[in-house]
Amino acid sequence: MALKIEEKFTSGISKGSFEYTNMAYAARYYNMDKMIIKFIEEHKISNIVLLGIGLETAYDRITQKCGLGEVNYYGIDLPEVIEIRKKYFGKRKQETLIAGDMFEMEWKDQIDTSIPTLLIVSGVFQYFFEDKIIEFIKNLKKEFPYGELIFDTPRKKTGLRFANWYIRRTGNLEALMHFYIEDSVDFSKKTDTILVEELAFFKDARELLRKKLNFITKLFMKIADYKRQALIIHLKW
Repeated sequence: MALKIEEKFTSGISKGSFEYTNMAYAARYYNMDKMIIKFIEEHKISNIVLLGIGLETAYDRITQKCGLGEVNYYGIDLPEVIEIRKKYFGKRKQETLIAGDMFEMEWKDQIDTSIPTLLIVSGVFQYFFEDKIIEFIKNLKKEFPYGELIFDTPRKKTGLRFANWYIRRTGNLEALMHFYIEDSVDFSKKTDTILVEELAFFKDARELLRKKLNFITKLFMKIADYKRQALIIHLKW
């Protein structure tokens, strides 16, 4: 009997873990899209720069809702990633793909830095250490005088441990995370920026999907929001 109960419970955990992971991705995109749309509505003529773009589909989601307008879209990633992206997405209006290391900053030379620019880093900072991130944000501030930045991050070591626990479950030990924010206001001081917003991941998702998710997923989402373990940070300068 004990074995049957354990099997049933761990099966639920496994299913919930998979669903929770998917919800974390979806909630991140949902919240960042709202921030991007708000920025476009406020500034009209602007740049949207996706750093570490991968196969991100923000361009499609945002232009479907807002149209092309007078927004320039840029995607920066390593050369091999950009080649794959070009193969599958092709050339699109008002979108420029730039191959290079985002931390090296050479990509900035292809962008008009004299207009408002929103820089988005989604699912990238976590894999680097704080010193590198702080230096990078200071470089962004130097090169983009009308810039703002949004990124996602675990909060405190508890959030980082929670994220790495999930990663270990997949067996992908090379993808363990290092970066987290202890205090958002303190981090904004370290980077000499202004904290615009600190947003918990799942507030809207828990309300919109409360009847469609399994118990384990809802529990993990509630804990993550209550302890503010997963955040989206919006900085400006």
